[in-house]
Amino acid sequence: QINFVACQLFALLAAFWFRIYLGPSHASSAVRHAFATLFGIYFAVFCFGWYSIHLFVLVMMNYGIMNMASIPNIHRYTFVVAMGYLTLCHISRIYIFHYGILTTDFSGPLMIITQKITTLACQLHDGIGRQAEELTAEQNRLAVKTRPSLLEYLSYLLNFMSIIAGPCSNYKDYIAFIEGRHVHMKLLEVNWKQKGYDRLPDPSPTGAVMYKLCITLVSLILFLTLTKNFPMAYIIDNEFLDKTPFLSRLGYLYVVTQAAKTKYYFAWTLADAVNNAAGYGFSGVDEKGIFRWDLLSNLNIWNIETATSFKMYIENWNIQTAAWLKCVCYDRVPWYPTALTFILSALWHGIYPGYYFTFLTGILITLAARAVRNNCRHYFLSSVPLKIAYDVVTWVVTQLAMCYTAAPFVMLAVEPTIKFYTSMYFHMHILSILVLLVLPIRPQTHSMRKPQNQAMKNSIESK
Repeated sequence: QINFVACQLFALLAAFWFRIYLGPSHASSAVRHAFATLFGIYFAVFCFGWYSIHLFVLVMMNYGIMNMASIPNIHRYTFVVAMGYLTLCHISRIYIFHYGILTTDFSGPLMIITQKITTLACQLHDGIGRQAEELTAEQNRLAVKTRPSLLEYLSYLLNFMSIIAGPCSNYKDYIAFIEGRHVHMKLLEVNWKQKGYDRLPDPSPTGAVMYKLCITLVSLILFLTLTKNFPMAYIIDNEFLDKTPFLSRLGYLYVVTQAAKTKYYFAWTLADAVNNAAGYGFSGVDEKGIFRWDLLSNLNIWNIETATSFKMYIENWNIQTAAWLKCVCYDRVPWYPTALTFILSALWHGIYPGYYFTFLTGILITLAARAVRNNCRHYFLSSVPLKIAYDVVTWVVTQLAMCYTAAPFVMLAVEPTIKFYTSMYFHMHILSILVLLVLPIRPQTHSMRKPQNQAMKNSIESK
């Protein structure tokens, strides 16, 4: 953990230096690629020692696949190899170290690299192996038309901004950043003459970085204080279970979950700040004319804490991983996209049983929440008081449902998970099943997720 924080703080300083002294106006793309890669390799070796060899082995294996595999199958071969290697490393953690967390736990960077490898393979398949009318608008925008060079490939996967804690980004966005087109492309989407500008503005990430560092500092303080006073293990302590009423246990569950989340708030916001400091992450201008630096943001804390639906919570938590799951799984599988996406997410996280309890429970609650929303929400939109009452109730249920779902993710093992759910009387499981039995479910078929261009084409042909 000390190495992680030290590396990220050093990466923050290196990012400022990289933007100022190796900016696109001062250095060529090749130089920027090379320095970003060398810094990243150094950080990996510093943090993980000889375990970092796993990162480099996976990267080079998939570089070979990318250059030798046929385009129609490149995404399949890459996915099998990358996820297979990651799973083998996860197995070594659980069986060799018996649920222990390594002081040199390299699985985090390996998970990020797996995301990037499979994302690039899918986007390369879209760009070369599929017709434009077969793609959605998003797939069309991100499609990669040519295989990257070795330097570009290594830079994308191993750059110092994201090798330690991510996040995963799209290959075309990263290349545009290295080549100096990243901000310019976003600015051209706005008519600046109407806003009184003679030329394009030059957005600075400094304000966004300072803001995110403040969030990081607060998250770190909360993590160091709350997790000691509110440990997740206490939720299944025998004395606690015997003496505490059910509703009080629900309240404590909410508090310990809030304490556990601060670790992720700290790590992801700091990683976002590192990328912004290097000049990467500009997403455009909002309706108020404010420059936004959230292209790579992994969470939206306000939306998480005020979420009134399970869907809203998930969409604002680990955002880049959700985008990866959508890219490589949800948009590509012909059947049961929700269930298969949850299962892939569990497999990507590891093979601890707690992960599977969490994500399988998540499938059930997601389907139930969707059924409630589709069948009931419109009855509460007729007046402001009804809408407020609906929002309050759904906020409480959503927050408690997420705490209930996420607890096994922290507990990891089977025994404490079963003990926890037994102490909670499996109430969310039972309620979700009852909802699915009582309320009609609107089927979500693959045809509902047709590419936009193809759907338009079919509509024209039918007319």
